[in-house]
Amino acid sequence: MTFRWSLGNHENFALQIADATNFYITEKNRNDIKNGSILRLTTSPYQTAVQLHERIQSSSMDAKLEALKDLANASRDITFAQEFINLDGISLLTQMVESGTDFGDLLSFTLTAFVELMDHGIVSWDTFSVAFIKKIASYVNKSAMDTAVLQRSLAILESMVLNSQDLYHKVAQEITIGQLIPHLQGILVVNASQTTWNVIRSPTPINDEMAHQLYVLQVLTFNLLEDRMMTKMDPQDQAQRDIIFELRRIAFDVECEPNSGSIEKRKSMYTRDYKKLGFINHVNPAVDFTQIPPGMLALDNMLYFARHHQDAYIRIVLENSSREDKHECPFGRSSIELTKMLCEILKVGELPSENCHDFHPMFFTHDRSFEEFFCICIQLLNKTWKEMRATSEDFNKVMQVVREQIMRALTLKPNSLDQFKSRLQNLSYTEILKIRQSERMNQEDFQSRPILELREKIQPEIMELIKQQRLNRLCEGTCFRKISSRRRQDKFWYCRLSPNHKVLHYGDLEESPQGEVPHDSLQDKLPVADIKAVITGKDCPHMKEKGALKQNKVLELAFSVLYESDEYLNFIAPDKHEYCVWTDGLNALLGKEMTSDYTKSDMDTLLSMEMKLRLLDLENIQIPEAPPPIPKEPSNYDFVYDYC
Repeated sequence: MTFRWSLGNHENFALQIADATNFYITEKNRNDIKNGSILRLTTSPYQTAVQLHERIQSSSMDAKLEALKDLANASRDITFAQEFINLDGISLLTQMVESGTDFGDLLSFTLTAFVELMDHGIVSWDTFSVAFIKKIASYVNKSAMDTAVLQRSLAILESMVLNSQDLYHKVAQEITIGQLIPHLQGILVVNASQTTWNVIRSPTPINDEMAHQLYVLQVLTFNLLEDRMMTKMDPQDQAQRDIIFELRRIAFDVECEPNSGSIEKRKSMYTRDYKKLGFINHVNPAVDFTQIPPGMLALDNMLYFARHHQDAYIRIVLENSSREDKHECPFGRSSIELTKMLCEILKVGELPSENCHDFHPMFFTHDRSFEEFFCICIQLLNKTWKEMRATSEDFNKVMQVVREQIMRALTLKPNSLDQFKSRLQNLSYTEILKIRQSERMNQEDFQSRPILELREKIQPEIMELIKQQRLNRLCEGTCFRKISSRRRQDKFWYCRLSPNHKVLHYGDLEESPQGEVPHDSLQDKLPVADIKAVITGKDCPHMKEKGALKQNKVLELAFSVLYESDEYLNFIAPDKHEYCVWTDGLNALLGKEMTSDYTKSDMDTLLSMEMKLRLLDLENIQIPEAPPPIPKEPSNYDFVYDYC
């Protein structure tokens, strides 16, 4: 290319995209060039930076203004920005601002170039002097100020507040809320006749979108500054902010993001990430920690978990941020409420009591035992949330279950945190429900003699109800897979009990039926009176065949009906439920006890429900252990009326 165009010193030239961006082509972005893009040969970023560095120091106001316009436009490109910053261009711009000699469009384009250069995140915001901050703040505090200058000044102050804790306090000392309110009231006006928005004191109209963006930016800036100055005066609040930034960095690996991109983009990213972290206040999460207890203790616990159990922390945050909104477990809110709960359980902050004899040796096995205790419990909370398939509306219910899990594990007085964690693994949500049910049934009232007698009286009625259900189910019938010595084939047979419970009808089918099969279509019959026994499992003749015992699942579903001398009707149930129904039903027909797990479960459920219904009217009434005594016989029966 150099030979064809006879250009010497090729390093002084570069290619630029010939569109509104005017970005330089580099090795990093050359793959982003789209087919059909027009490229322009121009001076290199370094040469352009050198030229503009000289031009913005011109003694001619017109030449200086044109140079500043070109600088503001060129500074959007990071390649040029790097070269200009290497020439100490940021220092030159700050000196021009601090001198106070420029005003109007000169000052506006100077600040615009400064904002564009700083948005690349190359230079730290901590490098600026107090004089520069005071000068920028003075533009905001003035009641009459060019709108463009005001907008750029607010953007600079906002970036200082967002990116530097030292600059934040300095900005807070310079800006007064009273000076911001008039700007908000008079920044925009609607020009109804032209159906456009015009900025007050601006010589040229701007379109609706630009005006709206300007208005939103300024409103957000005012609110942010007011919120920071009203609630962040305590140095401890800045510590909260630093920890929250660290939590965000660890969770989303955003080491270099705080100083990159535009201000609006960063604010949007912060809000999005704080929502993923589960904070209630997505704009300023520090507000979530104002409640005492737990206050900063919750934030310290979260930071410890993020640093010392990083994999578990990242997994919990990302796992919940990728779920549907209604099923996500908010890590921030959960951590705050969990810390508060742990303080209540361990009576943190309360004075020692001589009457308390609780001692937990596990807290003496680790230097940071409370933080480790929190780490175990926050993982338990997330696990329980998933087991309960909870939504945000179930938050308090989940916390109650977690509290019960922790209390039950602590009752066993584990000697170490590992033992405590192991105990929690055995206390799943399902196990807690079983324990609750068992405890309700084992309460004093349920173990009293009258209650036990009532249970014994009700139990035969419940068993008869279960028996009728099993027989009705046998009358509906079930489709079974055909047993074959060859490889598995899709052949079926159907079996059902007659309505009078005296005959089993069965027969082969070509395909699996969609509904009940009528009795008439089943060719074979087996009278119930001929059935001698019901055989299950490995004792079934069709399970004694070679290779059959290798299939444990089939073994658990196999049963046979023995009739006549040595004749069998062999079954393999489609699932465990059907196996229990048929074995229970056949035993009931033979007058034998129904012993399946399904029957035991049904008995417990139905008996519990019936007991609760019958005792409903006796709630809060003391049930006596023994019936009242029978009075003595009277001395005579003269009070009896004689009808004869």
